Amino acid sequence: MRFQSQMQVALAALPTALGITPELMLAANRYGVAAPNPSGEFAIYTVSNYTFETKKRASHWNKLDLKTGDISLWHAGSDISEVVFVGPTPSSIIYVNGTNAEDDGGISLYSADANSLADAKLIASLPAPYSGLKAVQVPSGDIHFLVYTKAFPNGTAYNAQTASASASSARIYTSTYVRHWDTWLDKEKNAVFGGVLKGANGSYSFSGELTNYISGICNITCAESPYDQSDESDYDISPDGSSVVFLTKDPSLPLANFTTDVIYTVPFNGTSKDAKAINARGTTKYLNAEGAATSPRFSPSGKHIAYFQMNGISYESDRNILYVANADSDDFNVTALAHDWDRSPDSLAWSKDSETIFVAAPDLGRERIFPVPLTAGDSYTPKNITNEGVPSGFYVLPDDSILVSDTKIWTSRDIFTISPEGDVVKTYFQANLVDPALKGLKPEDVSEFYYSSNSSEIKQQAWIVYPEGFDESKTYPLAFITHGGPQGAHFNSWSTRWNFKVWADQGYVVIAPNPTASSGWGQNLTDAIQGNWGSYPYWDLVHVWDYVNENLKYVDTENGIEAGASFGGYMTNWIQGHELGRRFKALVTHDGSTSTLNQYASEELWFMNHDFSGPFNQTGFLPGSPYYEWNPLLYVDNWATPHFVVHNSLDFRLPVSEGILLFNMLQTKGVPSKLLNFPDENHWVLKQENSLVWHTEIFKWINYYSGISNASSPY
Repeated sequence: MRFQSQMQVALAALPTALGITPELMLAANRYGVAAPNPSGEFAIYTVSNYTFETKKRASHWNKLDLKTGDISLWHAGSDISEVVFVGPTPSSIIYVNGTNAEDDGGISLYSADANSLADAKLIASLPAPYSGLKAVQVPSGDIHFLVYTKAFPNGTAYNAQTASASASSARIYTSTYVRHWDTWLDKEKNAVFGGVLKGANGSYSFSGELTNYISGICNITCAESPYDQSDESDYDISPDGSSVVFLTKDPSLPLANFTTDVIYTVPFNGTSKDAKAINARGTTKYLNAEGAATSPRFSPSGKHIAYFQMNGISYESDRNILYVANADSDDFNVTALAHDWDRSPDSLAWSKDSETIFVAAPDLGRERIFPVPLTAGDSYTPKNITNEGVPSGFYVLPDDSILVSDTKIWTSRDIFTISPEGDVVKTYFQANLVDPALKGLKPEDVSEFYYSSNSSEIKQQAWIVYPEGFDESKTYPLAFITHGGPQGAHFNSWSTRWNFKVWADQGYVVIAPNPTASSGWGQNLTDAIQGNWGSYPYWDLVHVWDYVNENLKYVDTENGIEAGASFGGYMTNWIQGHELGRRFKALVTHDGSTSTLNQYASEELWFMNHDFSGPFNQTGFLPGSPYYEWNPLLYVDNWATPHFVVHNSLDFRLPVSEGILLFNMLQTKGVPSKLLNFPDENHWVLKQENSLVWHTEIFKWINYYSGISNASSPY
């Protein structure tokens, strides 16, 4: 799914084992995806970090020589926010400066040679905060480019810094979907804009004219691209610069109730009136394809457009199916590839010959890359060519090798190339071998096990993460972490929010289970959560605890703790009222649901309509309804385990009243409890200073109750 304390107390020193601390993890370098130049000679990527002493962020760009493996500083500073390789040479670029000379909330576009940034030339200053730059050079030498920003209902770009403010702060709505994640929605919507840079050989001019391709589709008020808080993955430009493809929510359906997306194509020099829908409901031979669509991408030949789409019209976690449309055909002749494959891919890249699509999909606790040929029939089963980790991005190079930037539980970034068959060609960078903050992290810190559960016919998986200096002859308290979603998974990936190694290095053995609803073990396991929030996943977690208790003698289950966020927070609240809750010394809920009867206070109503088997008004108040049966408050009389509650004020997915309700009930029952609230955070805690307090306060709590800390109080 989605008490206030004194700062000097919150930042008190924690008794930790040697290893990675919250401070080290939060201050460590964060790496962007390595993006190669067209000839595959080099790649560039961002590096950013935070210094707690100065309270400042710093960032720069690195250059990776793909022939020698040498890494050097490419640009110092954060002024370059985006780079696109386009122009007369393989090192020609257009880049975005996130501010402009006018300092009016707009941006600047520059042209340069990547090997000589000092000679960069200002092309234009744009008076709005455009981003998501995509560009191609056309035969004339001109550059056609796309960007996006919010637009007024009349189609012109919106700039909050220069827009006139209303004398009243009133918001008025006449339909559902009034806010999303952490934002109250308004009449300004995202829109894709296209423009032309006239010129050649690195010298360009811009007339200032931009075409809004979305305005006019439902008068922009219910059509948006990229959709809400999405990004440039929602649109693309053809290799010859003649066409644009983008997606919006289906403007004929209530946005809060249905996930349906429509993918449109439009001539680059056209308008929304020229847009043609590729996948509108009932227009392709795949009549069941009515759900969310993502990632429309032109092939390098320009002849095809690949995209993903789900069948479920009100189910955000249905299986993604890979489709290919014929860009040259009036009816698009849409075809599914590997239609029956029981995985749900979520990102793609075309091969250079346009004959294969490489997709990344959750698979057995990892996100693996799979090649899918255009000839793949319905029964075709792709074979993975990567194993561990989760790719943050990947690019096909001119020699057909694939440049991958990924993360793993033990490293915040690996950069390497693989062959189309999956052989590692060259490893360029491994953060855990370079960054001082990550020094010593290694694959041996992590293992996994499979267990049997009465909720599933297949064996299910859980991760084990060991503390620094782990000794199998000793025992370590259990840290049992339940994932969110519920349709999601604990993956072999790095996280700056729930970093398993940071938790382990407090002195725990971390167990991170993937119960019913987890993705990557087939759609049946994912779908089985529907109407069963408090049953199947709970039973699975009991089975995991039993397995650990019976088989992992180095785990001290007597002094274990449990924690979870979002659905994991709901499950923590459910556990509190059941037998499993008595097996832990302390619990932690981050932004979880306390009363399922309140779920309709959320924003995406399709989520509850699906997961609770119908709208709340149909069955919600009655015994037998999932809203009623799986309500943690039904078992409040059993609540007894010390409980730490985090809930953020800007979380509109699970409103802050859920956390206050949980805390109030715990206090009323006399259960030791503590509430942490961040008024400036949403469903996640993203700011480093806030995150440090989050870690410090939670670890103070669990370390006291597990016995790791010798503190006299958890407060």
